[in-house]
Amino acid sequence: MSDCHPIADLSRMPTQQWFSCAIALGSNLGDCQQILVASLKQLSAYQGIRHLRHSHWYETLPVGPPQPNYLNGCAILETNLSPQALLAVLLSIEEQFGRVRKEPWRARTLDLDLLLYDQWQLTGPNLHIPHPRMRDRAFVLIPLAEIAPTWIDPVSQQTILELSQRVNADGILQVVI
Repeated sequence: MSDCHPIADLSRMPTQQWFSCAIALGSNLGDCQQILVASLKQLSAYQGIRHLRHSHWYETLPVGPPQPNYLNGCAILETNLSPQALLAVLLSIEEQFGRVRKEPWRARTLDLDLLLYDQWQLTGPNLHIPHPRMRDRAFVLIPLAEIAPTWIDPVSQQTILELSQRVNADGILQVVI
């Protein structure tokens, strides 16, 4: 059974407890691979965040208007930050890499999405966990299944591997470096 923690209760979250979380990373402007690797290093430099592992990088077709292909991947972190605090760190790192939020679905230097936070389910004005479109996105599920195949999605109660086998993976190519 998954825990449901309303956003209002996050301030009482114990800071000594560590939680597993999954993030998606994407870039389609600039030196994408360098940006993704550097963003992981920045994440690891924050107190309260440990980078455990990340997937291979995958070249993927963009969603939305015409733009360059993306380089996507996923990472598993441990954190003692609240989901809102972790989101603030992710948004700050995006900004440091030149992310400008003007229009949705546009090309970007860096996109960091919080996908999963342990087995929590949260709904708030600027944060939904699990990520609401995660189960439909092959560019998220394929790399996530590589590093967390047995993680159970708290909404569908299916493993990430099962979810990844149900999405159309056309146009997703693992980048060999």
